[in-house]
Amino acid sequence: MRKFLAYPLTVIYFIVFGMTLLFFHPIQWFCFNVLGYQAHKKSVDALQFSLVRCLHILGTRFSWDHQYEIPENESLIVVSNHQSMYDISPIMWFMRKHHVKFVAKKELGKGIPSVSYNLRHGGSVLIDRGNPRQALSAMSAFGKYIEENNRTAVIFPEGTRSKDGHPKPFKTRGLEILIKKAPSAFIVPITVNNSWKMLRYGKFPMGIGNHIKFTVHKPLEIAIFTDKKALVTSVEKTIVDAIHINH
Repeated sequence: MRKFLAYPLTVIYFIVFGMTLLFFHPIQWFCFNVLGYQAHKKSVDALQFSLVRCLHILGTRFSWDHQYEIPENESLIVVSNHQSMYDISPIMWFMRKHHVKFVAKKELGKGIPSVSYNLRHGGSVLIDRGNPRQALSAMSAFGKYIEENNRTAVIFPEGTRSKDGHPKPFKTRGLEILIKKAPSAFIVPITVNNSWKMLRYGKFPMGIGNHIKFTVHKPLEIAIFTDKKALVTSVEKTIVDAIHINH
């Protein structure tokens, strides 16, 4: 019955989702080219709020468990497990005051209204996973940008999403570069649960009635850790230990 109901709701969701992306694309362009960074950021915030609301059509709920204060006006590196594309908008919306930027694969930099434009112009970094030299250079520049402008970098060290919620081993090279280039930053580990259920039937229909949970762990000041590899290992363990697979 749940899957049967998911078909019409998914159709409605895709229509509203597509209209939202098309609506905000020219708004982003105008804000970025005419009004500047702050206006563009506000348009992106509004986009993320709208995309989160779109998911309510599918009966999706969100909870954001943050028992610790996240430093403001500081460079941050958010490290999270990755279960689906539906991890992204909630993180951008709930952490909007921290100027969130993403590490994304270059393929996302074109072809998607609103999303591709923001990735290209909003301060995120696009890397070519087939070109290690480009990826290294881009990540280094991104780390410096985060450090100098007190922005927030979001990185999914698994490299690709987990289709069943079970975490993949972290590929730590990108995170290590960010730590090196943004030495004054705080690392904010986040664990995502149940996002994978949005695609439990594949791309169509989508999963309905899911409760996506985000757990924000204690921020860690990079500067106080002398052993950076141990820091990365600890962050991975913190994130993975809080993953709960409920089918």
